[in-house]
Amino acid sequence: MTRYDFRTPRIYLDFALRAGVDVPLDRDQANYLLNVLRLAQGDPVLLFNGRDGEWRATLAGTGKRSLAAKVSERLREQPRPADLHFLFAPLKHARLDYMVQKAVELGVTRLQPVMTRHTQVARLNLERMRANAIEAAQQCGVLALPEVAEPVPFKAIAGGADPDRLLIFCDEDAEARDPVAALAAARPEPSGLLPADAAGAPLAMGVLIGPEGGFAEDERAALLQRPNVVRISLGPRILRADTAAVAALTLVQAVLGDWR
Repeated sequence: MTRYDFRTPRIYLDFALRAGVDVPLDRDQANYLLNVLRLAQGDPVLLFNGRDGEWRATLAGTGKRSLAAKVSERLREQPRPADLHFLFAPLKHARLDYMVQKAVELGVTRLQPVMTRHTQVARLNLERMRANAIEAAQQCGVLALPEVAEPVPFKAIAGGADPDRLLIFCDEDAEARDPVAALAAARPEPSGLLPADAAGAPLAMGVLIGPEGGFAEDERAALLQRPNVVRISLGPRILRADTAAVAALTLVQAVLGDWR
């Protein structure tokens, strides 16, 4: 397999990919490739669908305003899926766009909005979230698109649902301590009882970021009663929610995730 190609444009499409097939590109994709990037028939592109890896293709015109891509060879296999959920109180517009894009770049597999007591956004545009996730994946070489889930009330995550999933709870009121040490302590100990293929299996995790106004006291208490929870501080300064998301996901990937 070749190394990642940073220069060739990448396009996501929901279409089965295999050598020799012609896949249609929609109007927006055609406009981007032909009018924004100024590509022409025969120019190379990279295609991915979140299932079949990354494929080299060449542009082929099928009409005055239509475009297709002829698939030639697979460059990268589809990676083993991670199991990292990002749970967050929705933000407004541009800051939410930024947070979604960075979460995708940092390898989350599920984007889960959570409606907390102090959440300031009551309605979400899930299609906009999906569009931002696709854009981030296209630009950053990500091959697996995260699931964009419907918003859930806070009680849905605080009541012990999915107790086997480690929940990393980022709390501005947590005791000042080393978040790296706290996360490392949550790492499962090796065991001879585990199957041989379980050692490299991804750890099922969730990272929870609160709203701009912070968690209410009863919400914090409910989270601390939840099984399999790790409460961490993100340092001595209060971070905006979108900054906290990047900081928390970076810590988790470095200590427990796929950066190791």
